Amino acid sequence: MRQRLSLLTIGVRDIARARRFYEEGLGWHRDFGQDDVAMYQSGGMVFALYEWPKLAEDAGVSDEGSGFRGVTLAYNARSKEEVRAVLEEARAAGAQIMIEPRDTFWGGYDAYFADPDGHLWEVAWNPFWTVDEEGNVRLAG
Repeated sequence: MRQRLSLLTIGVRDIARARRFYEEGLGWHRDFGQDDVAMYQSGGMVFALYEWPKLAEDAGVSDEGSGFRGVTLAYNARSKEEVRAVLEEARAAGAQIMIEPRDTFWGGYDAYFADPDGHLWEVAWNPFWTVDEEGNVRLAG
């Protein structure tokens, strides 16, 4: 298996609410969608929203997930100012702010918010990484 991530799908309880959050609130553009799915081109990969019960059924697992899921999504910013701006955009969209912007123990700057389904997003500036004009992240070294 090649080292890459092609598609990230998150389960949502209310697809219309999730679309409003990501599209109207955060300003994302939907590239494909039907009644139960929405897909967004995100650099070289696709980010998708899919109805929670249908995603669980597709994966052959129970749809009763709750609490911390052991996963965070991340938006890497080019500066501390961009971290603050993105967090304010999420706040205005109705996100629950989990952690206000702060300096981190590893030398960066981050904040956390949760989308309407509780999926955690970290918004971070990492001084050791490069974020190009298209938003692609490059590890140092």
